[in-house]
Amino acid sequence: MIVLSLSITHEAADWYKKEFDIDDQSYLRFFVRYGFGGQIPGFSLGVGYDVPDNMFASSNVNGIMFFIENKDAWYFDGKDLTIQLDDTTREPKFIYS
Repeated sequence: MIVLSLSITHEAADWYKKEFDIDDQSYLRFFVRYGFGGQIPGFSLGVGYDVPDNMFASSNVNGIMFFIENKDAWYFDGKDLTIQLDDTTREPKFIYS
């Protein structure tokens, strides 16, 4: 079963706006890549500019369309993703629930 709710706090969205130097009406895609620190060993999430092709989940916050493509849905099997700004590091924190 693949269910996903993608939620991004306003503070996290503002962080992405600043770090990526983007304005409203931009698209940022979360994608699966090889790496550490993700919910599945050996994989993690990357983020980059992209235009939606076959969206699996999305969330429009502060003028930015954050999205995940269908081809990456397997990574979230049965989990929701919330992205918030970590109080200590002042960087995005990924919470899978």
